[in-house]
Amino acid sequence: MNKNSVFDCSILPLDTLQDQFGNMVAVQGNQNINFPIERVYYMYGMPEGVSRGGHAHTDLYQLIVATGGSFDVLLDDGKNKKVVRLNQPNQGLFVVPGIWRDLYDFSAGAVCLVFASLTYKNNVSIRHYDEFKKFKGLENYKL
Repeated sequence: MNKNSVFDCSILPLDTLQDQFGNMVAVQGNQNINFPIERVYYMYGMPEGVSRGGHAHTDLYQLIVATGGSFDVLLDDGKNKKVVRLNQPNQGLFVVPGIWRDLYDFSAGAVCLVFASLTYKNNVSIRHYDEFKKFKGLENYKL
């Protein structure tokens, strides 16, 4: 059973170098985020009304960043829900294992960059909400 909650997920400020040439953000695994980075991917060109995610991970940590535009992330631990609006490229949403997530309300031009602690091959996803509730030990819990 996974005890992580939505309250273990938080917005992290990302170190930004600002000079006359613009801004630069560097993310380093095990330094300014508390996990090794094994995979980096990004999503863009999401049509209006589309939703991404709709799953949870058993052991994966993520840092989700809106490098362009904005979108919402619904975090759900089976008991509590929290919506986080991402719209700053110098902030990331730290998501712990055992949290169901849905990404939605993408603005035009939104880009979602994700740093993950595991490769796709080594990641275990839970794609059905009933299975997620069992994983959390909440199969009989009603919101």
